[in-house]
Amino acid sequence: MTKPAQPAVRPANTHFSSGPCAKRPGWKLEALSDAALGRSHRAKIGKAKLKQAIDLTREILEVPADYRIGIVPASDTGAVEMALWSLLGARGVDMLAWESFGAGWVTDVVKQLRLADVRRFEADYGELPDLSAIDFDRDVVFTWNGTTSGVRVPNADFIPADRKGLTICDATSAAFAQQLDFAKLDVVTFSWQKVLGGEGGHGVLILSPRAVERLESYQPAWPLPKIFRMTKGGKLIDGIFTGETINTPSMLCVEDYIDALLWAKSIGGLKALISRADANAEVIHRFVAANAWLANLAVAPETRSNTSVCLKIVDENVTALGADAQAAFAKGVVALLEKEAVAYDVGHYRDAPSGLRIWAGATIESADIEALMPWLTWAFETQKATLSQAAA
Repeated sequence: MTKPAQPAVRPANTHFSSGPCAKRPGWKLEALSDAALGRSHRAKIGKAKLKQAIDLTREILEVPADYRIGIVPASDTGAVEMALWSLLGARGVDMLAWESFGAGWVTDVVKQLRLADVRRFEADYGELPDLSAIDFDRDVVFTWNGTTSGVRVPNADFIPADRKGLTICDATSAAFAQQLDFAKLDVVTFSWQKVLGGEGGHGVLILSPRAVERLESYQPAWPLPKIFRMTKGGKLIDGIFTGETINTPSMLCVEDYIDALLWAKSIGGLKALISRADANAEVIHRFVAANAWLANLAVAPETRSNTSVCLKIVDENVTALGADAQAAFAKGVVALLEKEAVAYDVGHYRDAPSGLRIWAGATIESADIEALMPWLTWAFETQKATLSQAAA
């Protein structure tokens, strides 16, 4: 059997991981030469760097002036957990999940916090739950963009302006790539390792005035670890939101985040970042539309992510296989791409349906996505040929 011919063009940047994501175009280690290394984060220079990161976050993300922004430990996970443990329990809560991270927040609230009044709204990978059934007189927890399913909410229209509960939004794969409606969001979390390609380990927590009011008026029934505590004596610890972090941050990572934010500002801010992600995702969506062996995991076009694009292999010869064999086939495709050094880390998340996951966020160049697409066909045809030989 003739082997499929390899495409002539390779991506210049082959990093398509969904986190940590590709560095900004033109990034070099020298960009971090001004980092406050060997200095205390509590020294004047350390506080100034952290405040600069917070101020640039507000500017680029277009966060309202009366919202608080804090840099917190343990990536987006730490930021979400701080919100869940500190804010929930004052009223009933509706939990939304349509992929693994959202499902993890459900588990934490039900099995760890053990809240009695919890309603669960869940959907299979590729779908959204019924957003019209949510009661916003209750607190609501949801992910804006499902990193492991490639399914996002199209907008915040489903959230009423006159809600009584808080909305807690895990926006880690949406921030800097999708328009977040802060008027409808009381808690927003993300990590800078996603759309801006920063280094892992740090989270960002954004609080509305309504969230601050809850923190200052409500005391959870359970003890809070030190790294979760945002109030003292019933008042918000303002320092957390001006650069006085709860624990010691990496000043190298902070400098890297500042560099990414300055790059974002230089290209036109949020509008430009969203435009880049949209253009990248559109390249993939056009390719999928033209190739019958591949399909988008997100069923409804308006829910398809422009960052974590998740794809499934729908060729009838592959779908006829058992689930384990389908997963092995997809892993074979991924392995071929990595062996040829044309795409790294594009496999499906471990809990998600088998297939591909290609990061299309703002630090990716459209030309690299364009160059990658023919290689997907090559890897698929090569793996399919291997399957046919094994069956012969």
